[in-house]
Amino acid sequence: MTKHLTLAVILLLCTLQGAKAQLRVVTELSPPNQMLENNQVTGTSTEVVKQILKYAQLDAQFLMYPWARAYQQAQKHPNILIYSMVRTAEREKLFHWIGPVALFKLGFVTTKERPDIKITHLSHAIPYRLALQRGDISEDILKARGFDYILTADIVKSYQLLIAKKVDIILDDARYLTPLANSFGLADDSFRFVYEVPELTLNGYLAASLATPHEVVEELRKGHEKVKKSAAYKNVMAH
Repeated sequence: MTKHLTLAVILLLCTLQGAKAQLRVVTELSPPNQMLENNQVTGTSTEVVKQILKYAQLDAQFLMYPWARAYQQAQKHPNILIYSMVRTAEREKLFHWIGPVALFKLGFVTTKERPDIKITHLSHAIPYRLALQRGDISEDILKARGFDYILTADIVKSYQLLIAKKVDIILDDARYLTPLANSFGLADDSFRFVYEVPELTLNGYLAASLATPHEVVEELRKGHEKVKKSAAYKNVMAH
């Protein structure tokens, strides 16, 4: 019995050790949750993911891509983690779900130079020029409700179109307007949150590709349970 138990422990350690050498974490540019500073992936949700990996005693390489490419990587390759991804019925069986690492309360954003834009119902936004990120869950939701839009690679590109007056509105969380404005060297009040879309209050998850070893997934889930108790995690998940 002891011999078999010892062998099981060795096998588990070998599995986890092997994962350490090849585990990759992919994400998109989405300040302040996921940012790129000095060629390093940072941000509030990134720090949560790093803490989960620390508790799980796993090492990983962080990589930033446009969302559509990050999603494709996580679907096609083993030992890939992805965040911050909304959990939907269509995606449920495509990934191993670790746990929430972000909270989004998304709505329409414009510039302070556009006081004429007034939205009190979702349908009121349909006539405006809108930019969305390619592959984002909001694309499916708004397309089903009759919206037309321009697709961009990431949220920064959407803001650039807004600043350049090539679109009237974009989607973002009200909490992030000041950090985004500052990142462009603009005043804190440069952007204006117009209308919160009820269907777009969503958790962003950390998930793993299906070919990721079961033992690794379980260690990550245990790590998430520990991180959930921290003040930093509660702050990220608060609105």
